[in-house]
Amino acid sequence: MSTENTDSIKLEDQLCFPLYAASRLITQLYNSILSDLDISYPQYLTLMVLWDKGDSTVGELSKALILESNTLTPMLKRMESKGIISRKRSQTDERIVMISLTQKGKDMKSKAMCIPEKLIQKINAENSDSKIPEVNQLKESLYQLIDLIKKQ
Repeated sequence: MSTENTDSIKLEDQLCFPLYAASRLITQLYNSILSDLDISYPQYLTLMVLWDKGDSTVGELSKALILESNTLTPMLKRMESKGIISRKRSQTDERIVMISLTQKGKDMKSKAMCIPEKLIQKINAENSDSKIPEVNQLKESLYQLIDLIKKQ
């Protein structure tokens, strides 16, 4: 077997690993912040879509969050049991489930406004050389990668 073939399967040569590792580490930082609101990171993402777009179907949330509905539905049920959202089937097509924020879910927005800043503070606290412009550039590059992959 040639060296070229074995080098291509090294962990450090894979695109997926740094994305996976960074995602897990950032999610851990978010979860430490979100524990005060008693929500998980995926629930936070869902709330951001609902705060921005308003009432949405499960299908719309699934598309916005790039999650399958069979992954999303159990999380939405947990959010409903916490009183954050309500779920209601469409009267015209019972396959469609509309998700709405409750008053509690709406009120959480003001408490969540500081989360992006708290995340940056946590990153800076753990790395005195933090370069926020580079992080923003990375974010834009990742969105470009997501768009490229979604087109395939």
